[in-house]
Amino acid sequence: MSTPCTRHPVDEILPLRRLLPLGVQHVLVMAAAPISSVFLVSSALGLSAELTANLMSATFVLSGLGTLLQSFGPWKLGARLPFVMLPGGAPVVLFLMIAKEHGLPTASGAVILTGVFYFVVLPVFARLLKYFPTVVIGTMIVIIGVNLIKVSAVLVTGQPGSPDFAGAGNIMLALGTIAFTVLFFRVLTGVLRQLAVMLGLIAGTVMAVIAGAAEFSSAADGPLVALPQVMPFGTPQFNVLAALPLMIFSVASMAEATGQTVLNGEIVGKDVVARRDAPRTIRGDAIMSVLGGFFGTSLMVTSGENIGIVRATGVRTRFVTVAAGVVLIAIGLFSPIGRLMNGIPHAVVGGTALIVFAIITVLGVQMLRRVDFTDHANLVIAATALAAGLLPILAPGVYDQFPDTARMLLGSGVAMGAFVAAGMNVLFHHLRRRPAEDTAPRTAAEHATPDESK
Repeated sequence: MSTPCTRHPVDEILPLRRLLPLGVQHVLVMAAAPISSVFLVSSALGLSAELTANLMSATFVLSGLGTLLQSFGPWKLGARLPFVMLPGGAPVVLFLMIAKEHGLPTASGAVILTGVFYFVVLPVFARLLKYFPTVVIGTMIVIIGVNLIKVSAVLVTGQPGSPDFAGAGNIMLALGTIAFTVLFFRVLTGVLRQLAVMLGLIAGTVMAVIAGAAEFSSAADGPLVALPQVMPFGTPQFNVLAALPLMIFSVASMAEATGQTVLNGEIVGKDVVARRDAPRTIRGDAIMSVLGGFFGTSLMVTSGENIGIVRATGVRTRFVTVAAGVVLIAIGLFSPIGRLMNGIPHAVVGGTALIVFAIITVLGVQMLRRVDFTDHANLVIAATALAAGLLPILAPGVYDQFPDTARMLLGSGVAMGAFVAAGMNVLFHHLRRRPAEDTAPRTAAEHATPDESK
């Protein structure tokens, strides 16, 4: 029987010998995101090797600091849940678009303006969270999971149209990594089973080394220690119109952070109230994005990538992600570690991520099981939101003929799913409450005449 002094599992501090490998496991699964985001920016903008190394250092250090902020949650900045933070995928693309059109100083200024915009809009957004019941949150989680699965699949196959797209070797590496991960979950017990995701990734890397598909020789090249440079692109320039695409995205990001906060709370068994706790997560995103703008990165956002690991391992303590944050900072400061991790083939990381993100999708389905779908309103809300959210994910380019501003919103499956679900919920449950007999199938007794029902 628990007492008032009993520590909640999310606040449990494990021994360092357990915390460190569990934290490394989180890092290994999510490390592809900061590495790929920096390489994308560098190649698209033609940055020098020195500047690229500086951005890599800053991205890892800020990811680590953001992870610590979300895990500790001081002064209502951060969720106090096992979260990690990453440079968002869509924001990186928007950052590039702004940089190409207006220059890198303006792109950095746009990131800072968007971080401030989070704080300005958050009070209004928090009041709207009452329109995000389980049917809305559950649908969002399913869409988030499917979107992450698609991102992981691209890690395995490469970009469509590229010469090595869907190479048999990469597919086999991903399938082998998945097979080893499942095997470890099946045969291992205790602490080793909690590390099954990391062990599967290591096994996949060993397969890649044997097959000659992994290259780690560059880990010894370059400096030993790298310190992030403040304002690497010069003094940020502030242009509200140029920042508008990122600001529009930030509203969708807030909705996504809400769903992730509720889901993470459910997994760790913590009583999470969206209106109270989601703003804490969003404030953490905001403050780290402002800081990121001064170090040349795009928006830093709370990631759903580690939520699947928390569910798979059953380790609920937020101090595991504290350990992950420390490891991320170490990677950013000690360059050889980052170069070593960059040698892990993307197909191996993608295979690991496919399992983790599929778990997130299943958790969304599990959440939707609590919804009363005998109420036709809930059925229509979920179905319409899934259609709107999955369309741009499963049919990329469907909105390419639309104006740029509209395409930014419509092309985000998570944003569309969230907005449509919330809007439909207002339409069906708040604008006009219908009698129960109009919204739910009638039973045989309800169809019967008065004489028949006696």
